Amino acid sequence: MRDLVLNLSLALGLLVLLAAGLLLGETQLTAAQLAQAFAEPGSGPHEVLFAIRLPRTVAAAVVGAALGLSGAVLQGLLRNPLADPGVLGVAGGAGLGAALAISLGFAAMPGAVEAASLAAALAAGLLLTAVAARFREPETLILFGVALSAFAGALTSLVFNFSPSPVTLQEVFSWLLGSVENRDWDDIGRELIPMAVGAGLCAYAARGLVMLTLGEETAALSGLPMARLRTAAVAGASLLTGAAVAMAGIVGFVGLAAPHLVRAGAGADPGRVLVPSALAGAGLLVAADLAARLIPTDLELKLGVVTALFGGPLFALIAWRAARSWRG
Repeated sequence: MRDLVLNLSLALGLLVLLAAGLLLGETQLTAAQLAQAFAEPGSGPHEVLFAIRLPRTVAAAVVGAALGLSGAVLQGLLRNPLADPGVLGVAGGAGLGAALAISLGFAAMPGAVEAASLAAALAAGLLLTAVAARFREPETLILFGVALSAFAGALTSLVFNFSPSPVTLQEVFSWLLGSVENRDWDDIGRELIPMAVGAGLCAYAARGLVMLTLGEETAALSGLPMARLRTAAVAGASLLTGAAVAMAGIVGFVGLAAPHLVRAGAGADPGRVLVPSALAGAGLLVAADLAARLIPTDLELKLGVVTALFGGPLFALIAWRAARSWRG
């Protein structure tokens, strides 16, 4: 009952934010224009609401849900409250793929940058999945992920260094900052398939995450296929992260924050945190996108900048609380 109330509350809050994302924007519509948007398909207000704002808002919700779920899975798998989708290097790999595609001139081809980003994320995910299948210690996976992230970051820096023109450099930099601006239904549809597969793998791995809270030795003696469940968790989180980065660029802190926002209500069970984390992540990113739209600036703030501005202090708070618990 407690889980149902939490999930319904989060879903209701998400619906309110989705409605705000549809109705609010840089261009304020009057009540008459809103009525025209719903009554006259093809009208200017209808295009603003349903061809521009609605896909953008849904894209933010989908990306936020993917990052929130991925963060909850990784925190349960690694038993680390500071784990987030960027910790394993998949986000860095996806960013590298997009940077290469833009620098090589593929940005003019619809979906090419997103496809390159997802392909690079899948390659990184395959490496991580192989490591997860071979080693059961979470420290090994974290260290390998940090190394992979650093290597992807170094290669992305090389792309910046050898960028053929300042315009290309600006395109790469802008994409890496993250945004769901100008996303359409085709962009969303392309990434929903890998996201659905990733979510399914995470749901399958949930019982393994629960068992890991009792320790590696107890989990090994439980009779569950822990190696398979651990591999599914890494593969699912990698797919979710890669698809999210392919759609919106690199957006930090959502995967870190969402599980912590719901854990008090969902309890310590990692399996029960998954759905609330996805809903909270969706709500967080829709709210961040609204803030990016509505904050009065000459140029619209990038989504990654907004999440970093609010997520940075939260990360520091979580680290401080974790340090106190370790000292205690």
